Amino acid sequence: MTTPTPETRGLRDRLAHLRDDDTGMSTAEYAIGTIAAAAFGALLYTVITGDSIVGALTAIVQRALTSTF
Repeated sequence: MTTPTPETRGLRDRLAHLRDDDTGMSTAEYAIGTIAAAAFGALLYTVITGDSIVGALTAIVQRALTSTF
């Protein structure tokens, strides 16, 4: 096995630093989380305001109001 040269060691150390450096990661994570939450909200809104959901909820309410005890 050969001994690394100073240049190789320096390059290896810089690459290790870049790999382990977490600077700025929280901002990117917040951005991705915000986009995912907005997309989920839009999807949920679309599903809930769709005709099938409104019809199903209306039928449940009508059945509950017309049931006899």
